[in-house]
Amino acid sequence: MNNKRTVLITGAANGIGKGIASYFLKRGWNAVLTDIDHQALAKVRTEFKISHPEAEITAKAADVSDPEAVKALFASVGQLDALVNNAGKMIYKSLFELDVEEWDTVLNTNLRGVFLCSREGAKIMKKQENGVIINIASTRASMSEPDTEAYAASKGGIVALTHALAVSLSPFHIRVNCISPGWIETGDYSSLREVDHDQHLSNRVGVPEDIARACYFLADTQNDFINGHNMVIDGGMTKKMIYEH
Repeated sequence: MNNKRTVLITGAANGIGKGIASYFLKRGWNAVLTDIDHQALAKVRTEFKISHPEAEITAKAADVSDPEAVKALFASVGQLDALVNNAGKMIYKSLFELDVEEWDTVLNTNLRGVFLCSREGAKIMKKQENGVIINIASTRASMSEPDTEAYAASKGGIVALTHALAVSLSPFHIRVNCISPGWIETGDYSSLREVDHDQHLSNRVGVPEDIARACYFLADTQNDFINGHNMVIDGGMTKKMIYEH
């Protein structure tokens, strides 16, 4: 690739992942985009190539829970300055009805995927003797709705995996941090109610760019004193006590 910095983003075809990719591209980075949805990934690459013709944008569909698919994905990557592990899957289902296969699907995508991509990405960064890994966890690592056991467990695992990776990769000058988003609206923002915004100290529900800005901040080489950290970005929602009267 050219002398621009390069970021690889998983789950990049929509939502937060697409927002992160757009933010980095606007600031002159090259991007490697991956998602399990082939059609959506092709569509977003075409969209980005039109809006950022000067950038080198690679798109390759992959299932991040598949070790061989992850190896093939990273084998095609040369320079890698930042890796954003964003791909995730949610299942709402009673624990009395959730079967083992469904549990495994969520854990394998959300947690195993972070491990596999981090391992392959770190192999490239190790040769460079620098790099940043940013994992997207969730405030659901410490708070829950009913029927979200698998998702909560996977996100809690990501927070723990982050500091473990930070320790192991420190000798190679690879930083590892994670971001725990709260409510980030990726659909029709105008459909949100006033009560939705009022749950936040920031008086609004979040948008993908809120997370993208944080990823960009963590990817900045000048912020190398931030390592092994879980950055909660939730508009203060988890700090606001709400009583029904």
